[in-house]
Amino acid sequence: MIIYRKAHRVLVQGMTGKQGTFWTEKMIECGTTVVGGVNPKRAGEIVLGLPIFASAAEAMRKAPYEVAVMFIPPSMAKEAALDAITAGAKLLVVLTEHIPAQDVMAILLAARRKGTDVVGPNTAGLVTPGEGFVGIMPGHNPNVFRPGAVGVISRSGSLGTLVALNLTRAGIGQSAFIGIGGDPMIGTSTRDALQALDEDEETEAVVLVGEIGGAMEEKAADYAARMKKPVVAFIAGRASPPGKKMGHAGAIVTGNAGSYASKRTALEQAGVFVVETPREIPDAVSRRLAGRAAAKTNEPVGDAAKTSRSTFG
Repeated sequence: MIIYRKAHRVLVQGMTGKQGTFWTEKMIECGTTVVGGVNPKRAGEIVLGLPIFASAAEAMRKAPYEVAVMFIPPSMAKEAALDAITAGAKLLVVLTEHIPAQDVMAILLAARRKGTDVVGPNTAGLVTPGEGFVGIMPGHNPNVFRPGAVGVISRSGSLGTLVALNLTRAGIGQSAFIGIGGDPMIGTSTRDALQALDEDEETEAVVLVGEIGGAMEEKAADYAARMKKPVVAFIAGRASPPGKKMGHAGAIVTGNAGSYASKRTALEQAGVFVVETPREIPDAVSRRLAGRAAAKTNEPVGDAAKTSRSTFG
């Protein structure tokens, strides 16, 4: 459950803070169903017309939800995350960055035991154009996101926004955006997100935005090799020197491990088309979708007759 749906109810932990209030208002504006917020010091108050609860557990009893999103400082993130996980949240969106490593491990272990999916830490969130968003992405802006059938995966919120903007300007809508997060330890990997979009009936193609460092793109390539849906990828950090830490905490290259060349080779061998700049993505996606549509004309009538949300909005 890492693709946001309109039917999902959302609890905002830290909603009364400046960022929490601002983005909650934008989420509601976009159509996201927010049931309330959490702040033990302001429990019982009404903010943005919504109740503030003392804990995620209290919120679950009084205003049940499936998704919890955290606008919580690093020192308090573990407590808030465990509160939501124990309460029974199905999905936890951890926006917070710089959470101590031992706290992240405790969060991910608790989530695994409870069956809670985790996106992040250090994620920009999730967007499903036409349905809503959870996090700090401009999902409320129709000039950036529009409904369609191209799924986007990105470690970086800014790069993900740029890709969605380029697609929208080219008239290509998106089925979902999944910001997996930029920290070294995260709950949802690139491969996990790729599989979710592969299994999503609304998605016809995927754009994978990767970065140098780590091995997530190489592992995702193993899965991409078995996909029928076309995948287009862009890997940031092509000019980065070996051993240089770039951008996110996980983006560090040692020798050839996690290098641009290693990732590009793995993806291309898996049949993924890799572009050199984000502006090339819309054309690459259009060409591969056209090729897929042409190939479908040779399929049995029953398969060819299947329909889904329009790729171009």
